[in-house]
Amino acid sequence: MSENKTRKMSKKKQLTLSVILLVVFAMFKDEISSPLLYQTLRGNTNYAPSPKVYIARNIYIPHSLDADGQRRLSNSINLGGGACQWQPPTYDVPDDLDFQKTFVAGFPSGDKRMAYLQMEALAGFPAKDEWDFAYMGMTNHPFIKGNYPHHEGIWGWGDAADQTILMVPNIRRSMLEYHDIIWDLQYATTWESSTLHSDNLFLQQPDDDDFYEWRDARVMDEVRWYGWYIDYWMEGGLLRDIFSHKIITQDHWDDLMKKFSYSREELDYDNYVTDATGPPSA
Repeated sequence: MSENKTRKMSKKKQLTLSVILLVVFAMFKDEISSPLLYQTLRGNTNYAPSPKVYIARNIYIPHSLDADGQRRLSNSINLGGGACQWQPPTYDVPDDLDFQKTFVAGFPSGDKRMAYLQMEALAGFPAKDEWDFAYMGMTNHPFIKGNYPHHEGIWGWGDAADQTILMVPNIRRSMLEYHDIIWDLQYATTWESSTLHSDNLFLQQPDDDDFYEWRDARVMDEVRWYGWYIDYWMEGGLLRDIFSHKIITQDHWDDLMKKFSYSREELDYDNYVTDATGPPSA
């Protein structure tokens, strides 16, 4: 083998190794980093006295990137220089204010919380959950948070929302956070049960065995729900089957939205489309 060819192969191997190391470093950095969201919700255990102790933290909102256009956060503490510390909004929402109302949509995880906490800070008024609209009645809240059309969500706000913000979290972290939340809620499947356990949210870390059991039973299906969820909002309410990816009928969609009323086998695409009807169009 010629010396030039040997050098070329050596350089190629070095380049390949460099790329692999960069990918591993990026993944490792993502794992060991402490996102602001995680610090806010469950606490960063790196600084806790022990792995089972969690620290509650306030959100610190840094200086605006636009120094000339800095906005005052409504109820927050002014730290000077354009910086402030988040404080709770005014929870009593007047009925006589005309809001441009926003639905904050996202796959079940903690990312929606980061969005609406900042919206609450800017406006001084709170967000309300989609299930609370459905079970506690309509109110004038300017921000609505929810998981619809995921099976953890419900279209409970009627026609109150004027616009939608879609949060698209990291899929791997999203699965972990989703499990953490439903673990806190004792895997509740009803609004009443979720409300009963809501004080448990973000207080403890689930046991590894509990997560692995849920992961093995649910994660691959939830990965399909994750992509399907994004399609729904980005494609203007696209009616698509979660597992076959085919366009479905309104009747099929309505049954999907009944959550746990039907089994996966009963919701199979072929049960709704026959040779006589033909496949629906988008």
